[in-house]
Amino acid sequence: MARVLSLFRPQPFLALAGWRKTVFRRMSLDLRAREVFAAAVEAVQPDTVVRRSVERKDDSVLIDGHTFMLRHNLHLVGFGKAVLGMAAEAERIMGDHLVKGVISVPNGIQETLRQHGKDQMLLKDNSQIKVMEGAKHNLPDADAQKAAESIKQLASELTQKDLLLVLISGGGSALLPAPVPPISLQEKQDVTRKLAGAGATIQELNTVRRALSLLKGGGLAHCAHPAQVVALILSDVIGDPLDLIASGPTVWSEVWPEEVLSVLERYKLSASLPASVKNVLGRVSPRWEKNKEQSDGAGHVLNVVIGSNSIALKCAGRRARELGFRPVVLSPGVCGDVKSVSRLYGLLARFACSREEPPPELATELLKLGPEVGVESWDLCRTMQVLDEERTEGWGATCLLAGGEPTVELTGKGRGGRNQELALRVALELRGVGLPPSGPVFLSGGTDGQDGPTEAAGAVTDGGLWGEAQAQGLDIDGCLTNNDSFTFFSRLSGGQRLLVPGLTGTNVMDVHMLLIPSIPINIR
Repeated sequence: MARVLSLFRPQPFLALAGWRKTVFRRMSLDLRAREVFAAAVEAVQPDTVVRRSVERKDDSVLIDGHTFMLRHNLHLVGFGKAVLGMAAEAERIMGDHLVKGVISVPNGIQETLRQHGKDQMLLKDNSQIKVMEGAKHNLPDADAQKAAESIKQLASELTQKDLLLVLISGGGSALLPAPVPPISLQEKQDVTRKLAGAGATIQELNTVRRALSLLKGGGLAHCAHPAQVVALILSDVIGDPLDLIASGPTVWSEVWPEEVLSVLERYKLSASLPASVKNVLGRVSPRWEKNKEQSDGAGHVLNVVIGSNSIALKCAGRRARELGFRPVVLSPGVCGDVKSVSRLYGLLARFACSREEPPPELATELLKLGPEVGVESWDLCRTMQVLDEERTEGWGATCLLAGGEPTVELTGKGRGGRNQELALRVALELRGVGLPPSGPVFLSGGTDGQDGPTEAAGAVTDGGLWGEAQAQGLDIDGCLTNNDSFTFFSRLSGGQRLLVPGLTGTNVMDVHMLLIPSIPINIR
């Protein structure tokens, strides 16, 4: 039916479509994959997300459908790897009403942004916002604790007439350490480090962090009461759970000592707790006394996720459509071991590129693999249905998009990252599926521009990589065993397959992309 209807489209449209198709054919799949990735990153730039979410109207500001009056009553705090750019844009929009601000950012971030030409993410010389750097190597330290104390002091001095804008992004937890006295920062770190080493989940770690912190789990919002608090959040957590992003400093959560002790006992850590931690957990009273007018729901707080992996994928899909693909979003929550994730993408590529009806075993294995990699069965069924329709009805090229944060089992000491290792493993899965431009291309990239301790964000691969490596004498298996994917891609064809956008200034986890060209099918 779609083919019949297409015959009745106006000729000028057909001529335009033909022109566009010719242009797209001149662009390789590799180049188009990089263009789509760039669009995903651009959509979640710190200044972009703030500008898109904050609308200034004279002496008021509209955020998420809520209007707040500006009467030289605006205060600003922030913590995270991307908040410098967020703060710079917020000050550009509302700076004439900004009284004071304090942000806690990673050690060396200002100089790094200057070196990468990201001047738009830096504050002006006459800024009202104080920048405090800390958390070297992404670990809480004395500098980050000083910043947290300054943020707490600013929030505690606010009145009912004030508006506190809180900017939060990934890495915020390490940049806002405020242990409950008499617990020291080192003691708190030791407890959480032992928990993580014992295999505790992120939810369990968060439960303990909140109990030992003055500012996490709604503590910052409590300090700011009775001021109006508006939190703008750039999420780097799967599913965007507000209580997990930076451990939820503006999200009210009850802390029960019994629950915390239960977690610690589960991992056999109760006996080795420092006396200060036992003291805090043994207190009958809560972390803070609630004000009489303060409700459990903390009605004076508005939390808004303004940037996320889902938003990045949506904008990537828009760019993919402009480049001649039909976009399909699988899931923004892909996780699990890269070995399983690479198998998932390999199976999807074989399903989509099959010239005949895919064997039922393919779909069965995909559905079995889904739970291991964080993809719901209905998402897989929906995706397979779309891929099958596009394959059988000749809808043309497809751009399969996904996001998330897979994990890598460290077995070696090489240089690499999860995105480069995933791309390398997917390339092995694509052997025999076909070579571009007739076969699929896969891209995996970190939206922060840095994959592990390397200069690359990820890599672009296809089914021809194995033969290319063999011809150049490179040992793929050895590189995978040694977790040395960056060295591999650097040596392969002069590093042409590496994805190197440079520091982006943002982070909403990773983007995965499978470009599938139009596949001629055999009709019986």
